[in-house]
Amino acid sequence: MSIRFSFGGDEHIFGEVSEDMSLESFFTSLSMTNAVRDARIRGVTEICPANASFQVKFDPDRIRPADLMRELQSMESAASKSDASLQTRIIEIPVLYNDPWTHETLMRFRERHQDPTKTDLEYAADVNGLGTVENFIEAHSSQPWFVSMVGFVAGLPFLYQMVERDKQLQVPKYLRPRTDTPKLTVGHGGCFSCIYSVRGAGGYQMFGVTPMPIYDPAQKVSYLQDEMCLFRPGDIVKWKPVTRDQYDAAIEAVDANRFEPVIRPASFSLSDYNKDMAGTKARLMEALNGR
Repeated sequence: MSIRFSFGGDEHIFGEVSEDMSLESFFTSLSMTNAVRDARIRGVTEICPANASFQVKFDPDRIRPADLMRELQSMESAASKSDASLQTRIIEIPVLYNDPWTHETLMRFRERHQDPTKTDLEYAADVNGLGTVENFIEAHSSQPWFVSMVGFVAGLPFLYQMVERDKQLQVPKYLRPRTDTPKLTVGHGGCFSCIYSVRGAGGYQMFGVTPMPIYDPAQKVSYLQDEMCLFRPGDIVKWKPVTRDQYDAAIEAVDANRFEPVIRPASFSLSDYNKDMAGTKARLMEALNGR
């Protein structure tokens, strides 16, 4: 695939790998941003990877825009041929689906929804042809998800389901964004799931909440003392449905700062995944379970 480069104002160059999200597009974007980072180009001040694109910020007083454009274009061929593999992590995220807080919120904003007669989970089950909420939760939580981008607001992960494209869950966003979304809501828009790291506006369908903090600017949470944001591009997530009692117990552990997330090292190869998707996911689950 050929990267489409364009200038964004006086201080940015935007690289569009693809109009469609795919793991191939993600790895090309990641290879490009890694190459730019490793090249230590004079004048480059910030590098931002996204789902299927990236942006490079630069100081035009230190490097001419045309010179940087040529530098980036010269890296494209090597990036497209790089080994699409990662030493990464698989992270288990507990989720209380159909929780009372997102339910109260979604009911307040029914007039902004495609189907005011259904909850977000009921609507998602319907548009995906899954029949029941229980079937949808099973489809959502039974497969791993790939973190393709972190951003929009601090710490918010975009998660891409690791299944065949024709089996991906897809749900449109609200017709008009809400002015409120509970913190740590598990949401979904288009083909992406996410976790709202802070309370605020949002347009994704709301499926549940996690008790597990993913963003702590004060860095007081035990597992966020080195990095205030939990997720990194390339992380792999496995949702774990929990009961209300399990959720409340996890909240107590979080409040006492003794919550211990399940995070395991894992390897991922795109070529191996494309050859044997089921086997790759089985190995990821073995890594998550410490085997």
